[in-house]
Amino acid sequence: MSWTDLQTKMADIGYVASDDMSVAIHLALTLGRPLLLEGAAGVGKTEVARTLAQVRDTDLVRLQCYEGLDASQAIYEWNYQRQLLSIRAAAEDGETGKSVESRIFSRDFLLERPLLAAITKDTPPVLLIDEVDRADEEFEAYLLEILSDFQITVPELGTIKAVSRPIVVLTSNGTRDLSDALRRRCLYTYVDYPDALTELAILNARQPGLNAHLAQQIIGFTQGLRKEDLEKVPGIAETLDFAAALSGLGVADLTADPAILQHALVALLKTQNDQANITTKIAQRIAGKAA
Repeated sequence: MSWTDLQTKMADIGYVASDDMSVAIHLALTLGRPLLLEGAAGVGKTEVARTLAQVRDTDLVRLQCYEGLDASQAIYEWNYQRQLLSIRAAAEDGETGKSVESRIFSRDFLLERPLLAAITKDTPPVLLIDEVDRADEEFEAYLLEILSDFQITVPELGTIKAVSRPIVVLTSNGTRDLSDALRRRCLYTYVDYPDALTELAILNARQPGLNAHLAQQIIGFTQGLRKEDLEKVPGIAETLDFAAALSGLGVADLTADPAILQHALVALLKTQNDQANITTKIAQRIAGKAA
């Protein structure tokens, strides 16, 4: 599959990928390399992995990163309750020693978390390591073994090698610098807010029944709003929510009813300060330029 074929298939599902993005994904698939997507929250990084899983007709395995994430939550842990029950049952039967130990530290008692689950599937899944920058720096060391050799070491069992190599997509919002070692193992692309034409194509793909004039106004308004001094710049998901909100309110023109437009901003503005700062006057100014 060429990168243009991939771009077309992604568009058919509803994800409008730029040429740069399509080539990056194509190279990641061809070379078998992880793909690191970096950019502001809300620009569609996570959606790349979801769309790719649909294009490849495979499972999506997601690891949501956060501060304090460790191996037991990301890779594996032992099912301690089952182990205790097994030990008690063995004791009642008079069984002790190595046979009990070998049984309770077998794969039957291993709880697979996302990273281990991804490398033990028969069909290569898409492994999404979401917001990797939120995890501690120490956690990146856990990732290096997987991204280098696609294997995981469990002390009690030894090394578990990948049944199939997952398609790995990592996302980062840039809240902290990632290590050079992690970056070296990945192909990289920066995901920015889409331009007006691309965002309009996304809106039309996701909400094909939307009035063409209103769709143009929505994109113009959202693009204009992003130029204001905001605490949280609205992303693509907020644009889609805004369009759905306007449709639900029966709005056909953004400039028709200032009060209704102001109410609909709850779909775009997600902090108290932003809602307070974008007054009706400012909203009408932006809407007038978008008309």
